[in-house]
Amino acid sequence: MTEQDNNHNNLIPRFISSALIIILVFFIVLVWPNWVFCAVLTIMIAAALYEFYSLVEKKGIPIFKFSGISIGILVPLLIYFTFEPTKGWELLFIIAVLLTIFILQFTRRENSNAIFGVSTTIFGILYISWTFSFMLKLKLLDSPGLPSGSLLVAFLLLVTKMGDIGAYAIGTCCGKHSLIARISPKKSVEGALGGFAFSVGAAFASKSFLPTVALHHLLILGCLLGILAQVGDLSESLIKRDCQVKDSADRIPGLGGVLDLVDSILFTAPTLYFYVFQFLK
Repeated sequence: MTEQDNNHNNLIPRFISSALIIILVFFIVLVWPNWVFCAVLTIMIAAALYEFYSLVEKKGIPIFKFSGISIGILVPLLIYFTFEPTKGWELLFIIAVLLTIFILQFTRRENSNAIFGVSTTIFGILYISWTFSFMLKLKLLDSPGLPSGSLLVAFLLLVTKMGDIGAYAIGTCCGKHSLIARISPKKSVEGALGGFAFSVGAAFASKSFLPTVALHHLLILGCLLGILAQVGDLSESLIKRDCQVKDSADRIPGLGGVLDLVDSILFTAPTLYFYVFQFLK
């Protein structure tokens, strides 16, 4: 069986999983209260961190797995409960994380790979927990002149995930030229262009539920998010390639693990948040 045949056989479970997730996300984002959104996002962060640290452990790096997960889930909780002891509380939080991880390292008997263990633990928190928590920041936005936070999250997910769908669909049926074979052999130039076109098209279509946002802003965001979604996907592929695994886990049929599900959002969520405050407010 060829690799392309495997991709076609994966379409049905991938489609079913994606459809169920889309329906669930619709209710979480647009219908259910913010605390449910925060709870689901926190659980996803914990699961994604667990998968990431499990991958790193396979390389023999002595990380602080459960400490990293515990610190990681604090980020969305602090955002939800508006914990801001100082104006730049996130900088204070980063310093506190650094101190905590180093103190934990002091308690270990071995010093070998200390740099790798400390830096990788902190990287996981920043790479997954901090970036993904920007979805919660978007959801909680309630500022005059801006669309509701729920609509902004819906826009983010629509543009980002339509890019994923476009890249997979076009790449599966038309992919001929490898994009970056050493990182992800299955990703093609045609798939990347298809994903970008789907993202821009989704951004254009979002004018129907974001009427107050100028069309040129939507198209700029479509381009930015369309590119960064694929950078996020490639970044996780690089990590998996280094750890010599295909998926971060096998929790979701056809899709892999939670980290596989959210990788394209990790860079698009903070980008949309900063764009909104820089150009739309």
